[in-house]
Amino acid sequence: MSTRRIVVFNRVSADGYFAGADGGLDWAVPDAEIDKGAVEAMPGFDTLLFGRRTYENFEGFWPRVLTEGPTAPDPHSPGRSSPEFHSLAVWLNDVAKVVFSRSRKEVTWKNSRLVRELDPREVEALKRQPGKDILIFGSGSIVSQLTEHGLIDEYHFIVNPILLGSGLPMISGVSKRTRLELLEVKRHPAGNVTLRYARAG
Repeated sequence: MSTRRIVVFNRVSADGYFAGADGGLDWAVPDAEIDKGAVEAMPGFDTLLFGRRTYENFEGFWPRVLTEGPTAPDPHSPGRSSPEFHSLAVWLNDVAKVVFSRSRKEVTWKNSRLVRELDPREVEALKRQPGKDILIFGSGSIVSQLTEHGLIDEYHFIVNPILLGSGLPMISGVSKRTRLELLEVKRHPAGNVTLRYARAG
């Protein structure tokens, strides 16, 4: 029986940060081609993994896209809206969400489940359950912990044409090197570049 893959999909600055020092995302360069690709990839996933901060950012924005449309406070580009955004909002509201947090007392966004500790054995068990692949947006602490335990199968980095100088690193605190195999390089119209890697071996 094949196991489900865990895939990281994150926008990063050219100097390796996935969020500004304040957690802000307003530096990301909008790109309609990337949004379209994300919508096309959605049917391959049925579960999202979140750290607390990214969960709260998503919870504060995506449900409002369905009710407020263009007036919802887009963390990347305020006022931006598109059919792809609406499709993403529908999917994000419906998909199963696992939230790792010691400080949250509960999670109330539709189809969300709170887990106090990240136990690698439980994540391995999740990967063995029937279903589609598992996706991670943002959530640098979760990405780092899962990388440490060799549980991430692919990394999809959208490298944005900007240097932040400081911010939250995508991966930190990993004690050993992890070799990656380059699967794809794709340049996008707005200057972003997709780098898709698999964990080697």
